Amino acid sequence: MARYLVTGAAGFIGFHLARRLLLEGSTVVGLDNLNAYYDVRLKRDRLVILQAQSRFQFAEIDVADHAAMQNVFAGDRFDVVFHLAAQAGVRHSLDHPRVYADSNLTGTLEVLEGCRQAGTGHLVFASSSSVYGSNTRQPFRESDGCDHPLSLYAATKRCGELMIHSYSHLFGLPATGMRFFTVYGPWGRPDMALFRFTAAMLAGRPIPVFGQGRLRRDFTYVDDVVEALVRVGERPPRANPAWPAVEPDPASSSAPFRIYNVGAQQPVELLAFIDELQRCLGVTARLELLPDQPGDVASTCADASSLLHDMGFAPRTPVNEGIARFVKWYREYYG
Repeated sequence: MARYLVTGAAGFIGFHLARRLLLEGSTVVGLDNLNAYYDVRLKRDRLVILQAQSRFQFAEIDVADHAAMQNVFAGDRFDVVFHLAAQAGVRHSLDHPRVYADSNLTGTLEVLEGCRQAGTGHLVFASSSSVYGSNTRQPFRESDGCDHPLSLYAATKRCGELMIHSYSHLFGLPATGMRFFTVYGPWGRPDMALFRFTAAMLAGRPIPVFGQGRLRRDFTYVDDVVEALVRVGERPPRANPAWPAVEPDPASSSAPFRIYNVGAQQPVELLAFIDELQRCLGVTARLELLPDQPGDVASTCADASSLLHDMGFAPRTPVNEGIARFVKWYREYYG
């Protein structure tokens, strides 16, 4: 069976991906530094589930640790490396910029060097819809320019795409980037809207809602994201011989490199999202409507037609189903 490396394996998406790969009978090596950006207990509880499988090996490693990452790649050859480790959060980057440089830039470089030296067959890496920045034409297409990020987080994710493309060009490393659009679901991150809103509503606290609740997000259910990752992992990209160098297409390359949007293609206004959450919880929210937060964009919407065309799949879970599944998990986990 295939052997995979998943960085950020104790994180939200990394956990779901690793569990899916294990259930399919594969061997998974998981890395995570278990940092305290949010509740470490949640990360450790995810790991308990993964470590119940004998084919899962875990190492508490920061991907920016050069010596540790050299050892990881020296000891194993991986069929696919899923690089999901990153310092997340647009708002956190306003006050902690150096953490983003260490994790998202230096960490990505260490993964690239490991893949290059070990001859990895395919690198699949996490990017973000935030790279589209000040672009207001929607839906966002992979061929759109991404040169005006609105947060340091977005800038580091775009830099990661460019770094990886350079390795793909220089060393022939097949690499596929996945631009995720507001992923949510069970075992999600406590700093994200659905988790924060649920916790506040059940505690009777007001919900701080930025952008007066008019921000629109292309909420994408985590199982759909994992399905996209698995399918992409099985199909390393090839160089595009017809790539137009005179009018460069950012979505593909003359190197074995590809970018895909991973979004539900159905943006939902935050107030409507909260209405659905109220229905699922049976609790009325107390809203604290606030102005825009620095770094936020007004709306996100994915054009996932390339993913559908190439992989035969695009995210499709309706928001009402996704929220209901999250609420069920939340009640069970927190009692």
